[in-house]
Amino acid sequence: MARAMYDYTKTILKKVSFNSDLFCKELKKALTRLLPHEISELTIWLTEFTANKPELYSCMALVRN
Repeated sequence: MARAMYDYTKTILKKVSFNSDLFCKELKKALTRLLPHEISELTIWLTEFTANKPELYSCMALVRN
């Protein structure tokens, strides 16, 4: 079940990536709901996903804290 939440989080983040405010908001929610090892996986995914989206770089500070 936990893996489903991780996959759902990625789906939502992809859908809201057009708006950095929404993206940050959904990322904050995800960080409260995911397990620690899933957050590590999400950080790796986010690094790759935001590589060509400079407008989302500011949200990456949330996972680095």
